Amino acid sequence: MQLIVVENEKTARQFLDVHVELNREQDGWIQPLDKDIEEVFDPARNKAFRSGECIRWVMTDAQGRLAGRIAAFVNKKYRSKGDDVPVGGVGFFDCINDQEAANLLFNTAKAWLQERGMGAMDGPINFGDRDRWWGLQVEGYKNPPYGMSYNPPYYQQLFENYGFRLFFNQICFALNVKDRVQEKFYTRHAALAKDPAYSARHIKKDRLEDFAQDFTTIYNKAWAGHGGGKEITKEQTLVLFKKMKPVMDEKIVWFAYYNNEPIACWLNLPELNQYFKHMGGKFGLLQKLQFLWLKMTGACRKFTGIVFGVVPEFQGKGVDAYLIMEGASIIQGQMLYDDYEMQWIGDFNPKMINIAESLGTYRSRRLVTYRYLFDREKEFRRHPIV
Repeated sequence: MQLIVVENEKTARQFLDVHVELNREQDGWIQPLDKDIEEVFDPARNKAFRSGECIRWVMTDAQGRLAGRIAAFVNKKYRSKGDDVPVGGVGFFDCINDQEAANLLFNTAKAWLQERGMGAMDGPINFGDRDRWWGLQVEGYKNPPYGMSYNPPYYQQLFENYGFRLFFNQICFALNVKDRVQEKFYTRHAALAKDPAYSARHIKKDRLEDFAQDFTTIYNKAWAGHGGGKEITKEQTLVLFKKMKPVMDEKIVWFAYYNNEPIACWLNLPELNQYFKHMGGKFGLLQKLQFLWLKMTGACRKFTGIVFGVVPEFQGKGVDAYLIMEGASIIQGQMLYDDYEMQWIGDFNPKMINIAESLGTYRSRRLVTYRYLFDREKEFRRHPIV
């Protein structure tokens, strides 16, 4: 086996191609868009480069055939609660079903991370935010949502045989859109609906600035300060909403209010991989026209939960049920969606898992974030409960 550092257009292309070559025959695989992977490794588009660095390798066999890949990265801002050593990351791992080949990839990444003072490596993770390319699928492999890596089942053994240990589970929840929700949701909704101070409405694309302000208010009350999260500005939210606008479906993005003050949001998007699975990793002019056609003809029958939150002073009052039922009145009755799947929730957050399970969901898939301690005598500790 030979490892080649990605440092030019040819090797960057091979880095994309190896994932396709090793997974194209796997049932349920969806090819990610090339541009989404390239963005991770572009300093002009990935803000993680401001506080870190990364490297990529491609692996070939004796005949020069693509056999694997891996990326390694360090980021000063990457840390988990309870860490007592600096932790780097590995990701975008692909490998033939050969433990020695996998070990070569892991050892190479480990050596690079040790040279930069790391005491452990987590993987497979992203060089950036956790909403994309995070975790190894170990249950529910088929048709990953947009931004989620795909891997065949044998990757789990490649990681665990090397010595990686489970740091935390990532649980995804799903439900059938047309099924009747649990009776308690109707009861809780009815109780709040009697109070005229409560209201709910879905987003309007021609009023994005107003809804950006509402989301900013909710986010800064509900999430900022948790796990090192920082407050966001209305301007940052508006940039995000404008990026989402071309694919946004107004009637699946909902906000709740009390006396017209924003108190909760439920942000969903159409499951974009239902479109992108037809495009072979490309998104040029032809694919954009194809995307518009698929969108117009209702090709997407699934939507994905991105954010759900209630401001602290209204938690435990039934606002979650009120908001969900307000949205369900349109989503279940007027729209073509059949399936719904949420983004993953870490098992270190049992409160959020309880909320997800209370919706009448089922567990659709499980991913794992692994950790490997370089000091093999050091006590291993899983991610603490938050």
